[in-house]
Amino acid sequence: MKSLEGTAFTPIVALCQQKQSFLFINNLNSNALFAMLGNYFTYFGQVVQVRSLRQLILGSFFVALVPLIALLWQSQRDFDSMSQLTAENTQFFVFVTSELREIEALGDDVERLVRQYQVLPKNQLQQLADSAIAGYSNKISFICDQFGDISECNTINLNLSQLSEYPSFNDNLLLDAQLADLRQSQQQLRRQVQQLINQRILYQQTYLEEIQSRQGWSTAFLVVLSLSLTIIAAQLIIKPVRKLKSIIKSIANNDSSMPTQTQDGPRELIAVERDLYWLNDRLQQLEKVRTALLRHASHELKTPMASIKEGCEILEQGLVGELTDPQKEVVDLLTVSTERLNLLIVKLLDYNALLQQAEPTFENIALLDLINDCSHHYKLLLAQNDQSIVIDVDTQLEVVSDPELLRRAMDNLVSNAIAHGTLGSPIHVRAKDVGSNTIIDVMNSGEEIALAARGEIFEPFKRGQKSRNDKVIGAGLGLSIVSDCARLLGGDVTIIDDNKADVCFRIRIPIRENNA
Repeated sequence: MKSLEGTAFTPIVALCQQKQSFLFINNLNSNALFAMLGNYFTYFGQVVQVRSLRQLILGSFFVALVPLIALLWQSQRDFDSMSQLTAENTQFFVFVTSELREIEALGDDVERLVRQYQVLPKNQLQQLADSAIAGYSNKISFICDQFGDISECNTINLNLSQLSEYPSFNDNLLLDAQLADLRQSQQQLRRQVQQLINQRILYQQTYLEEIQSRQGWSTAFLVVLSLSLTIIAAQLIIKPVRKLKSIIKSIANNDSSMPTQTQDGPRELIAVERDLYWLNDRLQQLEKVRTALLRHASHELKTPMASIKEGCEILEQGLVGELTDPQKEVVDLLTVSTERLNLLIVKLLDYNALLQQAEPTFENIALLDLINDCSHHYKLLLAQNDQSIVIDVDTQLEVVSDPELLRRAMDNLVSNAIAHGTLGSPIHVRAKDVGSNTIIDVMNSGEEIALAARGEIFEPFKRGQKSRNDKVIGAGLGLSIVSDCARLLGGDVTIIDDNKADVCFRIRIPIRENNA
């Protein structure tokens, strides 16, 4: 095909000639775009350092938005190229149709003028006929230049060359044959031009389908890429938040090993993390002060407590003289107060010892033997209150736990059941494996614990409202010790509802393998 330089149809003709080149260049631009985006992301990850949470959020949003911007850019380019192709094809089809109509009109003029000259040979008619033949030849040449692969052009030119000798025609049959050949060639030319137009329309449809296919794949790829970048950006934001959550959990569980402090990241989150580490250090200091205070206070109280108790015994035995009844009553009150104060000191020492034991030592424990030993320890107190302990534990049941912590928890639960259980009623202790845990229930009859009080009853120095059977005011540390022991063993203690008892405390201990 020859180039239409200087006409309005040069771009569309070039586009039709270079279909594969156009697609190659378009794909090359897309690949170059993706390569540019890949290089940008690499440079962004290596050079840009996130300094603030705002920068991280805005940067993540921008990175996730880049693929969508690339998709819009490519869609706009495809739309522009398709719009240009459609507009130029439409203009070209209108132009070719108009040219074919003019060729047919000129063909009719040539036939009419040639026939008129044969009837009335005048110079004026010959000039008009020659002018019409020349105009017809120019139109044919122009159309043939537009479509260089039309085979009928040579035939038409040959017919025009023969027809231009019409002044020498003496036979009308020869003239009719020449005009008939010209009309037939003209119709064949129209058919061939129509075929070329149909091919161009088919190309336009194929090109549109290719754009749609490429647009669909590009959309799917870029949407997946944008979603992936969004997920990665979300992880960049969630990761430091999870780190803060793990730090808070470590502080709440009083873990000795804290996560490593972050050096790089958003300064807001680093500042929060630094404050949490400071808070942990502060809590450790306060914990040490509290432990030291309890240790020194309980130790210092034992010496004068022993002297007061010994003095009360001397007075009560009359070693310093006979006491009157009012004096005996005062000594009895002092003795009771001394015993109550001694119980508070023992509880403080027990709680202080629990706070100092941070790491339990696990070993195999026969649970039935431990519970029997605990119940034997309270044999006299049980007999005094007309109570008994009913044990429902399998003789083969063993648990891997710290014997000191577990015994301390059981002592406090049994002591609590004796102190608050109904006189003359049994105390039930049962244990069994349930799933991946060993559960131990200590149940007694008596006043039920309100739901509102169950949440705070395991806090230190929190006491129930009901009076104890031994008339001793407790320190409010027994159930707190049970809770701390269960926590150190990796479990917990809760109050559950059970049909067999009014009050049921349940200790849950995870089942472990003995590594010894």
